[in-house]
Amino acid sequence: MIIAAITFRLHAPWVHSLKEKRMVVKSLVAQLQNRFHVSAAEIDEQGTHQIIVIGVAAIVSHNAMADSLMDEISAFVEENTEAEILDELREIR
Repeated sequence: MIIAAITFRLHAPWVHSLKEKRMVVKSLVAQLQNRFHVSAAEIDEQGTHQIIVIGVAAIVSHNAMADSLMDEISAFVEENTEAEILDELREIR
C-alpha cells in the first residue's frame, strides 16, 4: 500500500473575505473528490483571505500510479481554478 500526497499553496488575489474563499475552496475540493476519488481538504491558512492551502491524499498500488495520479491532479488544479499555484509539494510514502 502506497500513499500519494500532494499539497497545493494557491494565491487568489480577488478574494476579499473568508466567505469568498470558502466558496473557492469548497468547489475545488468537491471537484477533486468527485473526479479522482481522493481525500482533499483545506489544511492551512484558514484565516487568511487570499492564500489557499489544499492537501490531497490517495492510496495507490504502486509508485508509477502515484506519479501519474499526482500529475493528473496537478494539471486539473491548474486548469480548474483562477488562483495562481505558488507551491506544490508531492510526497509518496
